Amino acid sequence: MFDDDDDRIYVVVLNDEEQYSIWPQGREIPAGWHAADVSGPKAECLEYIKEVWTDMRPKSLRDRMGA
Repeated sequence: MFDDDDDRIYVVVLNDEEQYSIWPQGREIPAGWHAADVSGPKAECLEYIKEVWTDMRPKSLRDRMGA
């Protein structure tokens, strides 16, 4: 499931729609995204996202639906 040869450190990032991703630490985070104050090996970052991102709908859709 995870690339065992990937020893890079990643930063968990999210956008204004509260969608998550990971980004290599030390690289400029793309416009529209910001760091979520969580970093570490790829597997740990992905596990964090799995725990916190339980509703995959964009924030604007959740807001419209009254969630």
